[in-house]
Amino acid sequence: MSSFNEVIFNNSPKKKGYSFPAEWVKHEATWLSWPHKEASWPGKLETIYEPYCQFIKIVAEGEKVRININDESTKAFAIEELKKVGADLDQIEFYFNESNDAWCRDHGPAFLLGRESGEKALVDWGYNAWGDKYPPYDLDDVIPTKIAQHFGLPVYHPDIVMEGGSVEFNGAGAIMTTTACLLNENRNPHLNKEQIEQYLMEFYGAEQVLWLGDGIVGDDTDGHIDDITRFVNEDTVLTVVESNPLDENYLLLQENLEMLKTLRLLNGKPLNIVELPMPSPVIHEDTRLPASYANFYIANAAVVVPTFRDVNDEKALKIIQGVFPDRKVVGIDSTDIIWGLGSFHCLSQQEPALQK
Repeated sequence: MSSFNEVIFNNSPKKKGYSFPAEWVKHEATWLSWPHKEASWPGKLETIYEPYCQFIKIVAEGEKVRININDESTKAFAIEELKKVGADLDQIEFYFNESNDAWCRDHGPAFLLGRESGEKALVDWGYNAWGDKYPPYDLDDVIPTKIAQHFGLPVYHPDIVMEGGSVEFNGAGAIMTTTACLLNENRNPHLNKEQIEQYLMEFYGAEQVLWLGDGIVGDDTDGHIDDITRFVNEDTVLTVVESNPLDENYLLLQENLEMLKTLRLLNGKPLNIVELPMPSPVIHEDTRLPASYANFYIANAAVVVPTFRDVNDEKALKIIQGVFPDRKVVGIDSTDIIWGLGSFHCLSQQEPALQK
């Protein structure tokens, strides 16, 4: 360990026996921040509530859904929208944690579990709305600490910028991320690659960091991993590929595929790579949107996959069902949601259940 930040690393979650579980580990709950920012879905905000509430309904079949909400009137509106889709309100809890925006994967709580104690802790990474692109973000930035205080959980503050959508976990010591995002000068320009790896391993309780390159076209996060490659078990990934050589995603996704083939896990084994198609380009108001089937969310009761009224929807659902034989795979139309430049994984953050 280099000495550039020994004090913070000496008391890191990893040193205390904590680690970040894989998404498929049993959840106690899923956290969301209720969408309310018109600027994130200009002209479409009212159209996203039906698919958003369908998502909540499916997730609530197998776990609690905990929603950060701004005020009583927004809570009343949310309840009415959830009633329209028949969601189980007994499974849904509201917390008055004000938010600037809805992207809970990136600003929400990163829950850790103690390997020996089984107890929970939180990491509250710095959050700057993807390189200061969409201020203000002051309310989003403090949500994890508010949640930790509410539940009386230990909270760790690395004091660097990190987003949940930029990292993938296999639950066996590996983190996967992209150089396009984590090495971008708009995040942590004072840190080099090795130092960022140390932060990731110390605060997520991991042993290795696996790097890919660029994210997909239209992704305003500078290349989040959750739009391109996802762990589905300890040694298998789903990765999106583009079949049309003329599409602007074709080469960069081929490059990522070749990088995946060279990576090795801690046990020296290569990854099992399952290819997932991309939908046809989703364009709105002359803007290429980051539509990807990889932005699925693994809940207790289901895997929820964004669909785009596309010829590849059914093919993608079948492939994802093939790697999750013990969960039902549910597609929900994300054509309006993706106008906000994210989908179901971007909107959610899991809280693991205590391991017994």
